[in-house]
This record gives sequence, C-alpha cells and structure tokens, in this order.
Amino acid sequence: MAARKEEAAQGENRLVEPSLWERLERPAPTQRAALTLDRIAAAAVELADEEGAGAVTMRRLATKLGVAPMAAYRHVSGKGDLWALMFDRVSAGLTVPDEVAEWREVLRSFALQTRELMLRHPWLGQVPAPLVQLTPARMAVAERQLRALAGHGLDADAMMAAFRAVGAFVHGATQSELALRAYKEENGWVSGDETRQALAPQMNYLMGTGRYPTYKKYALSATRKDDPGWEFTFGLDCVLDGIAQRLGI
Repeated sequence: MAARKEEAAQGENRLVEPSLWERLERPAPTQRAALTLDRIAAAAVELADEEGAGAVTMRRLATKLGVAPMAAYRHVSGKGDLWALMFDRVSAGLTVPDEVAEWREVLRSFALQTRELMLRHPWLGQVPAPLVQLTPARMAVAERQLRALAGHGLDADAMMAAFRAVGAFVHGATQSELALRAYKEENGWVSGDETRQALAPQMNYLMGTGRYPTYKKYALSATRKDDPGWEFTFGLDCVLDGIAQRLGI
C-alpha cells in the first residue's frame, strides 16, 4: 500500500508543470534549442510594434520565427503567456537608481518612463488587462515604488491606492494621447493646426451657441495645445501634489 502511494505521489510530481518564469530563469542547456522563450518574446514584441496587438497570433509568430505553427506551444501555453513575456521584456528597462529615495521622485520617474515606453510600444494599451500582467519586471517596478512609499506611516491600503492612482493617471493620459495620434494619422493630419482646421466647422458651430464660454476662452488663449509632454507632466504633478496633501507625506 505504501509503495503504491509513493508511486502515485511521484506520478503527480511528474505532472506538475514549472511556471513560465521558472522556466525562463533556468540556465540554458549547453546545446541551445533553436527556439527559446527569449527569442519568442523578442519576435512577438517586434511584430506588435510593426503591426499592432491584433497581429500577434501564434500562427503569425511561428511564420516570423520560421518554425512550425505548433512549435511555439511547446514553450508557451497560449496568448496569456505570450502577452506576459512581451510585457516583461519591454518593462525590464524601467528602473530608478537605489540612491533615489524620496517617494515623489521615484514615482515621478517611473511615470515619465512608462509614458515613453507606451509611446514606443502603443500595443501596451491594447492587450487584455495591461495593469494586472504579473511578470518579474513589472513586479520589480511595483516593489520599487511601494518601497519608496513605505515608512511614511501609511497603512497598506493607502499605500497601494496612492501607487495605483499614479499608474491609472499614466495609463489613462497616455492612451488618450495615443488615441489622438492614431486619429490624426487615420485622417492624414500631420499637425495640430491641420487637425483644428479640419474640425473647425464643428467647433465654430458649438462655440457660436454661446453655451461653452470657458472652453471658448481656452481655445482662443491656450498656448500649449500641441505639447502633450507638458500637459502630461503638469497633470502628473497635480496627482503627486494631491497624494502629498492628502496623506501628509
């Protein structure tokens, strides 16, 4: 009886599949396989950069890698694993030196870096559940920011809410920027002036109703309409100011 139980336990252990990240961190064999997780991730990122998130299918990826369509499935279980690998790869460069300790500097730096990352890789805002992709690189980014917030007398919930508030602003503001950029490209408008000229009939009618005097004042006097970097930074600082004021840190 004991022998049968031991055999069953050994059989169960053989069926346990190592996690994606455990497999990625394992040392490569002396004779490297033609297809690796790192190579799959690099090809998938390149494909998404060139053609968007919708182009990333296992079949298209196999074609790009020059392998049989089922070959990638021996390394990744499907699109979930693939998105995770892609997120981890592009997020690996997000970092703030350890000597930077002040919480606001840490969160601000990561926010600015994340915007630049999303502008380089627009598909980051198109894949499913971008804010909950659990990967080593993304966890390291979160850990670094939470560590900067820790030690200020905040409870765990307040600390996480502050961290997520900044992340939500970054993703929302940058996705809006990307959406406007895509809209202009689809219509062939290469500048803010061209965009405003094309939309002038609608805007003139709306402003002519007299219902939107504050917006009209903005339209006539604003000088940074075509400076998304300034707008992002100003909004980010407003969020950080609010956190500092609310939490007293």
